[in-house]
Amino acid sequence: MQLFGSYTSPYVRHCRIALSETGTEFTLTETDHAASAKQSPAQRVPFMEDGNVRLHDSASILKYVRERAGQAWMADVQQYDLFCLCNTALDATINVFLLERSGVDPQSNDYLKRQSGRIRTTVEALEALAAERGLQWNDGSIRLACFMDWAIYRQRFDFSAYPTLTQWLKEASARDEFKATAPPPQ
Repeated sequence: MQLFGSYTSPYVRHCRIALSETGTEFTLTETDHAASAKQSPAQRVPFMEDGNVRLHDSASILKYVRERAGQAWMADVQQYDLFCLCNTALDATINVFLLERSGVDPQSNDYLKRQSGRIRTTVEALEALAAERGLQWNDGSIRLACFMDWAIYRQRFDFSAYPTLTQWLKEASARDEFKATAPPPQ
């Protein structure tokens, strides 16, 4: 199995965790924006090849990896909803990050203001959900930990006002599979 992506991508990190947890042998091929634009119709990472199977999104890769190993992909709708909320926050955060790197001021653009608001309200909802339900190690909460760690790594969000989420990241950070997939120091 060959996984294409970058060591810093939170989506790729989640796939690497699942591959490690399932004992699946794979090769990570470092892929940048230009290469992913040529090799994947989604023009982003991760994408994966396993024989004649080619997948283009982290969600389909995770489902494939888990089910191939005889594991459930999502145990219930709450876990899936957590996963989707994290994707919303992550997509918005990455959009703002990449546009800022391209020289666009988020405060000068209504779309980016909305994206910034979406990040904040989604994180607030994640805090409330985590406090209400608690978090167990599964693909919904792994996605949450990957999002949070990436947002901190890229200095995109301060989670200090969110005690339940902060505690979750502390717990996730103690896990071997999470430590082993951390992005390189900046």
